[in-house]
Amino acid sequence: MANNAPPRWDRKMQQRLARGEAAALGELYDRFAALVHSQAHRMLDDESAADLVTREVFGYVWENPDAYDPKQGSMRSWVARLTHRQSVQRLRSTAAGTYGATEDALDDGARADPAELEERVRRATAAARADYIVASMPAPLRAALELAYIQRRDYRQTAADLGVTEDEARRRLRLGLQLLSTAHTRPLEGSSPPGYGRRL
Repeated sequence: MANNAPPRWDRKMQQRLARGEAAALGELYDRFAALVHSQAHRMLDDESAADLVTREVFGYVWENPDAYDPKQGSMRSWVARLTHRQSVQRLRSTAAGTYGATEDALDDGARADPAELEERVRRATAAARADYIVASMPAPLRAALELAYIQRRDYRQTAADLGVTEDEARRRLRLGLQLLSTAHTRPLEGSSPPGYGRRL
């Protein structure tokens, strides 16, 4: 449902949000809340923090619908970038002790080692990108990967389950893995989206 939202839907949704239609926000939330929450949870490993990021992201979208530019990609991609950005900010701020820490705690060395923090951000970004790639890749590739790597089918069983030739099953697995391999080498689709220069 959330995958491959047509550009026309994206533009209409932006227009409805700009007019202040609460029903549009509800529809957007129904479509993307699971994506936002799971991405934030994967990055932060904290249910309450993921809940907070989800509220912050949809609050930002509601208040700033014009920050979305359909020419830069789908609304789904934009929401994913907002989630990534806010999750990274929260991860860094929490590690630096700026969320709920007292000054005494900061003075006592509560701040995380910068190199360790950046490594956590890098790992969280790669994990979020992998989740995003799997969720947004074409359904045939995703189905092949799920059969092979979640249900532990070999390529012959995968081909039989999908009703395709063994060569086609191998091709789908190879393409899916090639897409996933980019999770560690590229940022999450523009980690600094246009119009997102301030905190949510």
